[in-house]
Amino acid sequence: MDKKEITINDKKIYNGSIINLKVVNVRLPNGKIAKREIVEHMGAAAILPVTKDGKVIMVRQYRKPTEQELWEIPAGKMENGELPGACAARELEEETGYKGKLKKVFEFYTSPGFSNEYIYLYTATDLVSGKQNLDPDEILDIREFTKQELKDMISSQKLIDAKTLIGVEYLFTGWMES
Repeated sequence: MDKKEITINDKKIYNGSIINLKVVNVRLPNGKIAKREIVEHMGAAAILPVTKDGKVIMVRQYRKPTEQELWEIPAGKMENGELPGACAARELEEETGYKGKLKKVFEFYTSPGFSNEYIYLYTATDLVSGKQNLDPDEILDIREFTKQELKDMISSQKLIDAKTLIGVEYLFTGWMES
C-alpha cells in the first residue's frame, strides 16, 4: 500500500528569516483527512573540526529555545542559493576563525516529524587559524575537547545537541581514518 500523503491545501502561517511555518491538510492513504504543521528551513551545514592532535573544536552558546548554553560543533543555515560546502566553510571561519580541508560525511533530517530542515555534516582537517567573524547576534565561547572529554560529556548528558552527537559519533567510530 502506498503510504504517501496527498496535499489538499496549505496555508502559510509565518515567514521568518530562519524558518517558515505552514499548516497543510492532507489525505491519508486510508482516505481520512489530517492536518500537518510544518516548519520549513533553508538547510544547514555543520562542521566537525579536528585538530592535528585529534581534538574537536566546539562552540558554546546560549540557545533560547532550550534556555541553556550548549556545546556544539560549528554550524549555520545556508543563505539563499548557497551550496552546502560553501556554507560549511563560511560557518567554520565565522564561528571559530579556522579554515580547513572540508569533507562531506553525512546528510540528515533533524526532525522530520515536523520540519524539513536538512543538515550536511562535514569534517574539517588541516586547520589553519584565522580571524573569527561572528554575526552580530552571536556570542560564542570556543574550546578544544579531547575524545575522552567528549565521552565524559555524553555520559553526563552535558553534550545533548543532535548534530553534535552525530558528528562526535562519527569521530568515535573511526570512520575519519578510512
